[in-house]
Amino acid sequence: MPKIDESRPFLPVNIAVLTVSDTRSASDDKSGQTLADLIATAGHRVAQRRIVKDDQAAIVAQLRAWIADPNIDVVISTGGTGVTGRDVTPEAFQTVYEKEIAGFGELFRWLSYQKVGTSTIQSRATAGVAGGTYLFALPGSPGACRDGWDDIIKHQLDNRHRPCNLVELMPRLQEHLTRAGRG
Repeated sequence: MPKIDESRPFLPVNIAVLTVSDTRSASDDKSGQTLADLIATAGHRVAQRRIVKDDQAAIVAQLRAWIADPNIDVVISTGGTGVTGRDVTPEAFQTVYEKEIAGFGELFRWLSYQKVGTSTIQSRATAGVAGGTYLFALPGSPGACRDGWDDIIKHQLDNRHRPCNLVELMPRLQEHLTRAGRG
């Protein structure tokens, strides 16, 4: 069973929070605030926080800016993962991925099924890596943000989590660039 190795020091990571919505503002962004609170409570840093419209180009532009920022290790978005015409977050994320972390979406939906039943098929939660930055896209409800954070992301962003975690892999995420440069 997974566990926390208390003999290791906790390493906080810098996380950007992106809310994708045509209707939310800073004053009523409950999902973004939920994520920010969960991140801070876990001991990580909320490096930046933004709200962008349900527009693929705008989402991609924000993701690329944060991927290029050496002070951001992880991006977590909320919203735009459904199946309506305006839900384009997964498509935007797919545009920037170097590698998809398929197991994230699968595990999120499996966990979600236990709470919302077959309605979980409407979620297109996704995750991947680009430019050495982890990217997670969660549905736009505070409950989905809590589930994704508490049941998956929190553990994988804790370097003390055993048997393994994503933080340990951060120094190796761009190995392909080093190998490519060798010729």
